[in-house]
Amino acid sequence: MPELPEVETTVRGLARLLDGARIERVVLNRPDMRFPFPDGLGQALTGATVTSLGRRAKYGLLHTDRDQSMIFHLGMSGRWRIDPGEPDKHDHLVLETASNRFALNDPRRFGYVDLVDTGALDLWPAFAAMGPEPLGDALTVEHLRSAIKGRKQAIKLLLLDQHVVAGLGNIYVCEALHSAGIHPRKAGGKVYRPALEKLVPAIRDVLEQSIRDGGSTLRDYAQPDGALGYFATRFLVYGREGETCMSCDDGTIRRIVQGGRSSWFCPNCQR
Repeated sequence: MPELPEVETTVRGLARLLDGARIERVVLNRPDMRFPFPDGLGQALTGATVTSLGRRAKYGLLHTDRDQSMIFHLGMSGRWRIDPGEPDKHDHLVLETASNRFALNDPRRFGYVDLVDTGALDLWPAFAAMGPEPLGDALTVEHLRSAIKGRKQAIKLLLLDQHVVAGLGNIYVCEALHSAGIHPRKAGGKVYRPALEKLVPAIRDVLEQSIRDGGSTLRDYAQPDGALGYFATRFLVYGREGETCMSCDDGTIRRIVQGGRSSWFCPNCQR
């Protein structure tokens, strides 16, 4: 599914053409995706000017001059298409400006959209429960140390907990733990300060590199202009079971299952 870098790349791609534009027309091609479209969505957006776009965790944000914000989640297979040449049966929401068309396309319909007063965004239930942004100043060694202190749960699963850090997904947690030399099964309470001092910058580095690369295209994801993300070419552990570790040249990448998700790691590099 699209993770934080893919959503950030999407938001930046949309902003180049949508920021400051007036939405002339809104088309809903079905009543719902994962959840029903919010009542009055078309009326709220038609005629509104987009004042800015942003991101919170894995959610995109479209802010308007009517003090309302549209929140979108790309689910498992969602993406925005800019000026699609031909309509597609999976284009569920279309925004039209004087110059462009923006289609929210989601074949599996696990994505969804909501409409919230901009001033109340922090109170939106999913946002209210979230931890700090991994690319923001609030993600510190002290925050992580406090959040995982005494915890017996594996560090991999703790980092996927949105209450601990907002927006981290499976790909980037696997890669960050490898970079920091931390075994994914290690109990959170056993990950001490020296390891956390490596982990915090590793999280930032892997996310920032993926954003520069346009995200990771594994199945359905593409940027709004159709370009594919190529961070997958840099994976050191994710999806590389049985291959030689490129960091140490001695270990062989292993895969285990944690919390129903696969974790990849090098037993030689990660302790």
